[in-house]
Amino acid sequence: MSHVFARHTKARLPVATGGEGCYLIDSDGKQYLDGSGGAAVSCLGHGDQEVIRAIEAQLGKVAFAHTGFFTSEPAETLADLLVEQAPDGIDRVYFVAGGSEAVEAALKLSRQYFLEKGEPDRKRIIARRQSYHGNTLGALAAGGNEWRRRPFSPLMIDTAHIAPCYEYREKMSGETSFDYGQRVANELEAKILELGPESVMAFIAEPVVGATLGAVPAVEGYFRRVREICDTYGVLLILDEVMCGMGRTGSLFACEQDGVTPDIVTIAKGLGAGYQPIGAMLCTSEIYDAIEQGTGFFQHGHTYNGHPTACAASLAVLNAIIERDLLSRVREKGSRLSSALNAAFGQHPHVGDIRGRGLFQGIELVEDRATKKPFAAERGIHRSIKKAAFEAGLICYPMGGTVGNEQGDHVLLAPPFIINDDQIDELVTKLGVAFKAAFQS
Repeated sequence: MSHVFARHTKARLPVATGGEGCYLIDSDGKQYLDGSGGAAVSCLGHGDQEVIRAIEAQLGKVAFAHTGFFTSEPAETLADLLVEQAPDGIDRVYFVAGGSEAVEAALKLSRQYFLEKGEPDRKRIIARRQSYHGNTLGALAAGGNEWRRRPFSPLMIDTAHIAPCYEYREKMSGETSFDYGQRVANELEAKILELGPESVMAFIAEPVVGATLGAVPAVEGYFRRVREICDTYGVLLILDEVMCGMGRTGSLFACEQDGVTPDIVTIAKGLGAGYQPIGAMLCTSEIYDAIEQGTGFFQHGHTYNGHPTACAASLAVLNAIIERDLLSRVREKGSRLSSALNAAFGQHPHVGDIRGRGLFQGIELVEDRATKKPFAAERGIHRSIKKAAFEAGLICYPMGGTVGNEQGDHVLLAPPFIINDDQIDELVTKLGVAFKAAFQS
């Protein structure tokens, strides 16, 4: 009997005993193609020797030093590299152990920034429905995933939510993509005015929405309009790139493709590629200077901030992405994956939309293509697909609640950047097996 407190207490999971490239291997020797990188984490695949050597080398120097007493060479070098690669204006990096911690740090920094500036009434956060920002209470409050929020709502801060940029379902007939984007972006201005500009501290959004919507990118011009609105009312723009960042969409920072610079950006997952737990919150020099010239102390922290071994691993991962030119590979193989998905499922009676950027692709599943009617929640299509795919030797990331509450199903795909054409074909074939099993059940 296992004494591990599992995510699902009734699940009987196989034991992972090995990993090589795009595959994980269980204790029975069965291979699984990692078609989602776990949760968009394993961007370099499994068993990357350069990263492993970097971890081993750091362990031989110093494994851990608390940031209340020391900085470390890996943290300093990694921060320099991230700032060098980040959008213009981003100047400081605050290391944490994962995505939820990064979002918590971003929210708390936003509040303290306005306290330091003498604007204590700024305390409201605006986010988007159908977003996901993490599972700690602050991050969960910012998120717009209703079924995740509901059990813990009495514990959460009050957050205002506006519409996502969800073209497949919410663009009106006769409306251009650009006009649709401007319309939903303008909901931010309306919400700021409703709440009172003097009360709003930040707007948080994912450039490409991951877990909750399934790789939904914003339309052209949406985030530029959002940036304009934030600037007009002095509201901070936080972009959550925990899932879509670090090369996943074909650029190191996803927001590069939207032509905007955030005030704060959060990253994790691909930052460590699964080799060590790490995340980061990056901010502009203006925000950092407000703290430095004020109290001089960011009232936040965790034991494992800036962990030297985690930073050494992340530095090796980031260097691999850059030096191996994996961003161009993500764009190339992302296009190949998108084409393969459209060829296999573009006319499938239960596939409503195939979308995404780079190696971050989503498939929305519907009962009826013409009306976009979702399957009944109780049918559990996403659960059936996950089970059937796993049995076929494919790890993918299906999720329910795509449309709202518990309605709607999608499959998220985020394979390692090193995936080859044969493995793309294997992914699509095994996903087809899973679809057949789920839709016939």
